[in-house]
Amino acid sequence: MNAFKFSLALLVAACGGAATAEPVSFKGKTVTMIIGFAAGGGTDLSGRLIASFLGKYLPGEPNVIAQNVPGAEGINAMNFFAQQIKPDGLTLAMGSGSVADPMNFRKPQAQFDPTKFAFVGGAGRGGSMLIISKEAEKRLGDKSAPPVIMGSPGGAPRSGVQIAAWGIEFLGWNAKWVVGYRGTSDLMVALERGEIDMTATSNMQQIEKLLTTGKFKVLVQSGALKQEQVKPRSEFPDVALLPALLAGKIADPVAARSFEYWTTLHSEDKWLALPSGTPAEIVQLYRDAYARMVTDAEFNARAKMLADDFTPSPWQDLEAWMKKLGGTPTEAIDFLAVMLRRQGVKAE
Repeated sequence: MNAFKFSLALLVAACGGAATAEPVSFKGKTVTMIIGFAAGGGTDLSGRLIASFLGKYLPGEPNVIAQNVPGAEGINAMNFFAQQIKPDGLTLAMGSGSVADPMNFRKPQAQFDPTKFAFVGGAGRGGSMLIISKEAEKRLGDKSAPPVIMGSPGGAPRSGVQIAAWGIEFLGWNAKWVVGYRGTSDLMVALERGEIDMTATSNMQQIEKLLTTGKFKVLVQSGALKQEQVKPRSEFPDVALLPALLAGKIADPVAARSFEYWTTLHSEDKWLALPSGTPAEIVQLYRDAYARMVTDAEFNARAKMLADDFTPSPWQDLEAWMKKLGGTPTEAIDFLAVMLRRQGVKAE
């Protein structure tokens, strides 16, 4: 039995004052953070930032390394995490709203249930921003013009990128999908090259890079739930909010419930979790470490470089958010999938 398991065994076996438990320590250990997306995207950047600080606040100050396991919009990584990772505190996962989306984790190929993960903490980043080429914007409302090309990673649009689906369906946008890009970084390059006309992301660094060229603009934003109200990102207080644009335009109650479900996805963004079955003592160590980490001035300074709206979320909020998503009626999820298929995108 290695030192870590031995110390944990002592902790669990301790009873009252009859024995003195040896505290859990990660000293000399390496903790692996699994990230289910390619390097350079928002989830990857957030995960690597957290990895560089989290070990400082865990007992024994272990080295925390990030491991990218891209594929199937995070499903491959989550299947691996749920099925093969030992719940010993040495591996955790960095996820995004798309992985927490029941439209994705209820797929037959998804062999994981994020509602059973032990959430450590996370962050909201103000919702998704739809970026469009200024040259292409005039075609968006002109059905006689060539359609605006909306780019998306993977085989089906991630939750943040689905902002365009609502515009196409209920605002009559003249747009069509092109899917299959590896990640957000590739989409940004495709925009600059003119391969696509618009896409969506919550990564402020990538947005600002495009805006500095003068060729692009932020067309609309999903917003984020703050104190039960949808608020814009602080960087773009005057950019239209999608819920405001759709107000009064969704008459079907199932469609309205589907939009509520989609909006819920954006009330949180990135999350960190341990696998189901991780001992409560270890889970609490991680939660305490995360809570201390988000008070670190250097961490917050670097987080604000990712997004001014980078707002840490406690594990309790993430757990409640995940349970709400997990309770979404099937018909609401099916509506979104059918809507995407009508737009030429496969969504199982």
